[in-house]
Amino acid sequence: MEKYDCMIRILEQELVPAMGCTEPAAVAYAANLAKTALSDIPDKVIVTTSGNIVKNVKGVVIPNSGGLKGLKASCILGVVAPDSGGELDILEKLSEQEIIKANELLETDFCETRLEENEGPLYIMVTAEKNGHWATAVIKGGHTDVMLIKKDEEIIFKSEPTVEQDTGSADDCLSVKDIVAFASEGDISAVIPLLDRQIKLNTEISDEGMNREYGAAIGRMLKEENPDDIRIRAKAKAAAGADARMGGSPMPVIINSGSGNQGITVTVPVVEYAKELNASKEKLYRALIISNLVSVHIKRHIGKLSAFCGAVSAASGAGAAITFLKGGGYEEIAATITSTIANVSGIFCDGAKASCAVKIASALDAAIMADTLTQMEKTFSEGDGIVSCDVEQTIRNLGDVGGKGMRETDVEIIKAMSKPCDKQE
Repeated sequence: MEKYDCMIRILEQELVPAMGCTEPAAVAYAANLAKTALSDIPDKVIVTTSGNIVKNVKGVVIPNSGGLKGLKASCILGVVAPDSGGELDILEKLSEQEIIKANELLETDFCETRLEENEGPLYIMVTAEKNGHWATAVIKGGHTDVMLIKKDEEIIFKSEPTVEQDTGSADDCLSVKDIVAFASEGDISAVIPLLDRQIKLNTEISDEGMNREYGAAIGRMLKEENPDDIRIRAKAKAAAGADARMGGSPMPVIINSGSGNQGITVTVPVVEYAKELNASKEKLYRALIISNLVSVHIKRHIGKLSAFCGAVSAASGAGAAITFLKGGGYEEIAATITSTIANVSGIFCDGAKASCAVKIASALDAAIMADTLTQMEKTFSEGDGIVSCDVEQTIRNLGDVGGKGMRETDVEIIKAMSKPCDKQE
């Protein structure tokens, strides 16, 4: 069926690997493209980004960097990185000498940062200059959506921007009913390799977060409560993956909606519940299709970067998949999504950093509670806040609030994150 083919294409586009937080990686990618176009190490670089990029590079540790953080560090690391042809894995092969060079450049005025407020929430432009020549690379709309590469007056590459998903639009093939139909009866053989890779990489970084101390070690803390309780274990293992990723682990993850944390959230709890329920591998694959596509469906109504925390849309997908693993059909899955949104739709995003792990745990707690309500044949109905007459209208309402309504909130979050501490004695 045409809709099923569309969903397969979306999974192929969305389930791609990334190393570390996707925003620093995207900045490094743009910087590397500009340096490569210049054909030399520049004397100076200027990195111009939207506020959401600033927000998401401020607090997260860049992998393979020796603990560096921030916009300048992301850009400089991209400049010194080898021209590997990589995208979001551009920093995978940084050498010790290159890290030393990056630290040296950070102590100079080599990199200048500027803010661009009129190009949408995901915008990166890096201009590299040397001996009177300059090269520019522009990424816009998606973390790897290169719009322009230019050297002096020569256009090396140019692409028309994709339609941004900040207006509440979504692909015609995505609805909860159609997603459940595809996962229940569709031919999924084409996406099994993608799902196998997602399971492998995202569970591996979860194990890394459990086995080593990263950030606030939220996953390890949760597991100590009661490792035999599947509800706790599912939250703990997802949080542990975010602990490692936000803490600078160089291990790759398979992303969802442009985010590694969301990729972990839609994967790890579903894998844990499948083990607990002794589900077949095919049942797990089909549950992951629901988890991934529901998350994408919700997030495309909001936009890739906004003041809305993506853990909520990802957890909604995971909750839907858990209900599916327990035998639920469309009505039950819709109820779980609705109850999750009714509970935690107000969590805002204040950048990528260690506390993302606890937000993931909180969102998953709401999704697991929503599944419990579904099993008890209880849910929320029209008039309960933004909950509407059906799940699609509820998702659209969430998109209006999270995508449109929270734009000013996003501005205030970025301002708050930029203020120096004024500690009161």
